[in-house]
Amino acid sequence: MTIHKYCERRLTIATFFSALTKKPSAMKLHTAAILVIFWLGVFTVHTVKGSVGSQPMRKFSCVTLSTQQLNIRNLVNYEKQRVPVNAIMFINTKGIKICVSPDQKWVQAAMKKIDQKRATKSK
Repeated sequence: MTIHKYCERRLTIATFFSALTKKPSAMKLHTAAILVIFWLGVFTVHTVKGSVGSQPMRKFSCVTLSTQQLNIRNLVNYEKQRVPVNAIMFINTKGIKICVSPDQKWVQAAMKKIDQKRATKSK
């Protein structure tokens, strides 16, 4: 190694360490803080999305079941649910979701009527 290369290398290392010991400007700290917050946000969103096994979560799930019979004419849609309880979630014309037991006869009739409405609309 020549003296020139040795001095150049030593100067580079000295410059690096002197840069570390200098007090950084407020702008650099501000930029660094924004970048750290941004990457933490990206990491958090990525972790939350993947932590549920990449399956979409329901926004509403049935825990308790209504015992009252609903007016079939006011029901526009339904969803079947198995967890945490076996239930049918009816959605009425106002967008209200009501959970009922799937074993009742009127529930089966309401589901059949909604399915028929869907079939006639798709034709």
